[in-house]
Amino acid sequence: MKRADLSDADCGIAQALGVIGDWWTFLVVRDIAGGTTRFDGLQRALGVSRRALAERLAGLVEHGVLAKRLYSDRPPRYDYLLTAKGEGLLPALIALQDWGTRHVMGDGALTATSEEGSAETRRVHELINRRLPDVVLERHDGERVSPGATGGAWTLLYFFPGAFAPGTQDFPPGWGDIPGAQGCTVEALTYASRHAEFEASGAVIRGVSTQRPDQLAAFVAHARLPYPLLSDQDGKLAAGLLLPTFRVAGVDRFKRLTLLADPDAIIRAVQFPISDPAGSVDEMLALVRGR
Repeated sequence: MKRADLSDADCGIAQALGVIGDWWTFLVVRDIAGGTTRFDGLQRALGVSRRALAERLAGLVEHGVLAKRLYSDRPPRYDYLLTAKGEGLLPALIALQDWGTRHVMGDGALTATSEEGSAETRRVHELINRRLPDVVLERHDGERVSPGATGGAWTLLYFFPGAFAPGTQDFPPGWGDIPGAQGCTVEALTYASRHAEFEASGAVIRGVSTQRPDQLAAFVAHARLPYPLLSDQDGKLAAGLLLPTFRVAGVDRFKRLTLLADPDAIIRAVQFPISDPAGSVDEMLALVRGR
């Protein structure tokens, strides 16, 4: 179906569906966001026919959702990359994943954690041996960086729902009633107290939240953190790795989890779910030392 076929020309939902077309197209965008950018890789991952995939890729390029980048002249071969227009679909992907996890696979309860053995937990642990997506995030101080460390260090990325500096931000309504939401300050301060030990073991600590950089800066100053916090407010890393999220007060927030990536940005260890934020820090330190 083309946009011209839609009778509801003033409805943004109808017009968006005229571009997306069907559920296969959303899965194409999902996998490209996760770093699978070449035709053969997409075809293997999705199990769709080559003709159907070629049609969907061509349509997304035509609508400006994807751009082609030549990587081989003979024969011509292309990477398919999200444009700014395509990145605008990432919050929709995150919302669909959250809705599916909560209302289709779950009982509809709002939670910031998960159960051992759940489909969500299995999906997160399948990130082991995946590469971190090639995205750029803004640090709390405004510097734009890749999630992985450079200089041969390992990277510890701990994802948290939200850390709030007293007097500058209020907790979202009902925050204390959401299972797993509390504990971000304790987790951040425990990582701060172990910072030197992680450094001595060759690992760099980085916290990641969907909060704005200025909100993270206020918390870093309040807690005097010796490591940076990164903002994934646009959902690039969340969508690229299909990380578990929950939505409260109109904001998508990470469920608490930790990833350990090697110097080549390959994920080698996962902590999820995390029921003891402070205890998980010592568990991760022992794991880093063991490697």
